[in-house]
Amino acid sequence: MIKGSLTLDPKIIRQDFPIFQQAVAKPLVYLDSAATSQRPSKVIDAEMEYYQKYNSNVHRGVYRISVEATEAYERAREKVARFINARSPKEIIFVRSTTEAINLISQTWGRTNIQTGDNVLLTEMEHHSNIVPWMMLCKEKGASLRYLEVDDDGFLSLDQLDSSLDNRSKLLAFTHASNVLGTINPAKEMIRRAHDKGALVVLDSAQTTPHMTTDVRDLDCDFMAFSGHKMLGPTGIGILYAREEILDRMEPFLYGGDMIKEVHKDSARWNDLPWKFEAGTPNIAGAIGLGAAIDYINGLGIDQIRAHERAITSRALDMVQSIPGITVYGPKDPDKRAGLISFNIKGVHAHDTASILDTHNVCIRAGHHCAQPLMEKLGVPATTRASFYVYNNNEDIDMLIHGIEAVKGVFKL
Repeated sequence: MIKGSLTLDPKIIRQDFPIFQQAVAKPLVYLDSAATSQRPSKVIDAEMEYYQKYNSNVHRGVYRISVEATEAYERAREKVARFINARSPKEIIFVRSTTEAINLISQTWGRTNIQTGDNVLLTEMEHHSNIVPWMMLCKEKGASLRYLEVDDDGFLSLDQLDSSLDNRSKLLAFTHASNVLGTINPAKEMIRRAHDKGALVVLDSAQTTPHMTTDVRDLDCDFMAFSGHKMLGPTGIGILYAREEILDRMEPFLYGGDMIKEVHKDSARWNDLPWKFEAGTPNIAGAIGLGAAIDYINGLGIDQIRAHERAITSRALDMVQSIPGITVYGPKDPDKRAGLISFNIKGVHAHDTASILDTHNVCIRAGHHCAQPLMEKLGVPATTRASFYVYNNNEDIDMLIHGIEAVKGVFKL
């Protein structure tokens, strides 16, 4: 493959996305998919069809459209299970987001299993959603937090992982890929080493499941969390995966509604898996939309998506790094990073860079990216981040570079 060549055709793919079909003076250059992706018509249509044709609650009605809604909702769960190679749909819990999934783990498994004197191991590159729940739990329980350091090239040390784990380490929680550095961590090896020390593992795969093959059985993770809105699906729907034997032992997170099997005046019994953790009316349309998103991704091919993003990222890295005064954070090898680039222009605040790029209709993210401990490690208040997905093309990268040059022109750099 020629360096920088694309394995998918974004011009064809973009025709599936209504947001790119708007009549505007300047074409939309959307480079913020690490925050949230755009949605193809098939996903929007799947949600609309539910609301227009069989809107009803699930698991509770015997009438036709309720049965239809239930079947569509559970089909979506089965699609998720196949997509990540779970052993059973029972291991798939619908939640609102990656954040809610991690909080569910901390408030159920964590409260039961983490005690005074124990420790939880995180990394310096974690999103706040994979720091604060464990921070608060450790404060409550009298346990301690430990952090794996990020080196100057954006990598974690497996030797430090081994030295940080001991017989009081109950959990390793880490991101499969950094939403700032793009670093793809060696998840399978990290999980194996944690298990060798008796610790369970929570894998935050919000930045990887939409972009590359994610096989929970091959990884052997105990818990995994990701969000639908980062993988062409709706907002407000996310996934908690956990091994069935662990879920069986966990207490529910919320009470009432569909998680109930039976209730008496002084006792209650919980529903079977996975519904034990899905109290109340769920996001039915969101689950159905996520199922449609998975169908769309499968139609493109997850390996083709990864190859496409690798080509885009490689080209963008070369072009951004060739501009004087630019600092790029994270691995320089596109094979070792996800499809995003964080950078700063010397003498320009990240927010100013993003604002000027917006005048060129180029959408990028600026800020601390909900990773302030990592910003502190990098010694900066914020970075500018461009992130890529299936609909991005070489012209988008050219527009990004043109915008960066315009920023330098404004600041006379």
